Amino acid sequence: MAYLIDLFLHLDVHLAEFVAQYGVLVYAGLFAVIFAETGLVVTPFLPGDSLLFAAGALAATGAMDLTLVLTLIAAAAILGNTVNYSIGRALGPRVFAAGDGIGWHSKLLNRKHLDRAHEFFERHGAMAVISSRFAPIIRTFVPFVAGAARMAAPKFLIYNLVGGILWTAVCVGAGYAFGNVPIVKDNFSIVALGIVAVSLLPMIIEIVKARRRTV
Repeated sequence: MAYLIDLFLHLDVHLAEFVAQYGVLVYAGLFAVIFAETGLVVTPFLPGDSLLFAAGALAATGAMDLTLVLTLIAAAAILGNTVNYSIGRALGPRVFAAGDGIGWHSKLLNRKHLDRAHEFFERHGAMAVISSRFAPIIRTFVPFVAGAARMAAPKFLIYNLVGGILWTAVCVGAGYAFGNVPIVKDNFSIVALGIVAVSLLPMIIEIVKARRRTV
């Protein structure tokens, strides 16, 4: 656990070390991490935004190819969400149907909630799929729920494409532009935590609003 925390807080240093040690294999590693973080429901803890930022910063030094970084990460993000959506579409209804019984899970996973999710994605699909890209953890679950809720596949694919490209361009671009600024480079751990905090802020605000409405 201590190693994982250190890896996250000093991702820029470790990524540079990986490039020096493994060369082009790091590109495959980047693809695998982003694909897993966006495509597998069980791996929402993997670094996303901070990894893209670090990769952009490293590309600015010439250690990595910017075009290749952008292309591979965007492809991994789009493919990951597509797989996640497909898994949700295939298995999601069974998961929610299992929640119709008696038990704690019936309050979270039941047919009523699935029907509400379907209505939500039909009305606000673009906002949900695209904006969730910028929210750690949430972006891992949204494609699965969208699939389980039977969001129209053509719509999802379009929003997935736009969201994946936008997320990659913003995060990698920010790292490329600001990652090597001395104050940013010398305080990467603070920047990494700040990226996560800013990403989670909209979700926190929505939770607070929802609680106030129920009071």
